[in-house]
Amino acid sequence: MPAAAAAAAADRPETGGDAIPALTDERGRTLTLRGWNVGDKAHSGDAALSGVTEKHFRDMRAKGFNFARLLVFWDDLEPRPGQYSQSYLRKIERILDWAEKHDVKVLIDAHQDVFGPAFGHRGVPAWATRTDGLPFTPHPDDWFSEYFEPAVQRAFTHLYEDEDLRRAQARMWRVLADRFEDHPAVLGYDPINEPMGELREGEDLATAARRIERDQITPMYNRVADAIRSVDKDNWIFVEPTPIVGEGVPTGLGRIDDPKIVYAPHFYNGAMEAGGDYDPAARWIENYEQAVTLYPKEYKVPVVVGEWGPLNNSQPNMNRFYREAMASLGRYSSGWAGWEWCYGGGYCAVDGTGAFRTNKELTAEPYAEAVAGTVRSAAYDPGAGVYRLSYDSAGLRGSRVTELALPSGDWRVTARGGALVLRPTPGRALVLAAPGTRVTVTVTRR
Repeated sequence: MPAAAAAAAADRPETGGDAIPALTDERGRTLTLRGWNVGDKAHSGDAALSGVTEKHFRDMRAKGFNFARLLVFWDDLEPRPGQYSQSYLRKIERILDWAEKHDVKVLIDAHQDVFGPAFGHRGVPAWATRTDGLPFTPHPDDWFSEYFEPAVQRAFTHLYEDEDLRRAQARMWRVLADRFEDHPAVLGYDPINEPMGELREGEDLATAARRIERDQITPMYNRVADAIRSVDKDNWIFVEPTPIVGEGVPTGLGRIDDPKIVYAPHFYNGAMEAGGDYDPAARWIENYEQAVTLYPKEYKVPVVVGEWGPLNNSQPNMNRFYREAMASLGRYSSGWAGWEWCYGGGYCAVDGTGAFRTNKELTAEPYAEAVAGTVRSAAYDPGAGVYRLSYDSAGLRGSRVTELALPSGDWRVTARGGALVLRPTPGRALVLAAPGTRVTVTVTRR
């Protein structure tokens, strides 16, 4: 796609018709989140979260990112029924303090992979894992296929259906929300990473996913939302479909009865997850976008993509993938968290020196973190190095300050429409506009 076409395609009006609503802050400003998942799957118990440091947040912010999806694990929080680890809560709080220091907003994600430690992974505690004696065979070279082992599928069924496990999950979330509801870094909560379930005999995967989402996962989100709202009335709740949505399958999720819901699908392609290259002719991005936007349009909720990014970024078509993916995400989402901010190979955003790995630099664009008004269009042309934002500033009672995030480099920021541009710190710009005016902001790479 030519650069100019990509920029035009990324325009995302905030309102009108069946448009997807934008995420907003407490002052009513339109938010855009750009960031990364941050976690430590390797350590548990006394060493839990030791792999996450202040450097993660300092380096992300320095490259223009304002958002982190923080992985926490139920098995670390509640190692025994009803006994919540105060040490683990303090470690989470320390990480949130680092995020606040570097002005990074955090989504607390109750992460699970293949359910939890009963199957050699992390997530739901072993004491809350019920398999009815069904078999489990590890697949070390294809861990995702372990989700289809009978014991794992039955464990999800019990989590959704057993009353005592329902209460335990709700209590766990009440503990987290009660502890962190007022922390300035916390934006919201993700009740469960990549929920799955149990297929019925003769059922294909897409049909099973829609049934599980409709009949089991939707009620689960409503239960967890009620538990969170018993202690926290303000932060957003992010709900995920099954990861089958990555194949371009519309979700079967129903309405979550809460006023602050965000739809948070993941954006993964099976072939690329296995290390393969991007195939533009397959139209995967277009098919995914068409499917994934149905739910937020129907239920009028914002979208933030909770995970995305291929395993092998140096394949021949990956430069094109990142450009087209960024344009697509800009059309319908309020932001995203890439997988993942770590220092090394594989999925890591940066190498051991902190430099972007091949093609990952394309995720670092200028963007408006918070717009004090109604966004008319927002687009970045990566070829020209130009970002343009058009908005109608808020009325007399609204916020005056629009905030821009700038990646590393030398950027020129100008504004038309009677607006004033301030540059308080490197990587940031503020635009102050008079009430009720049409403002155009241009950010140009020098």
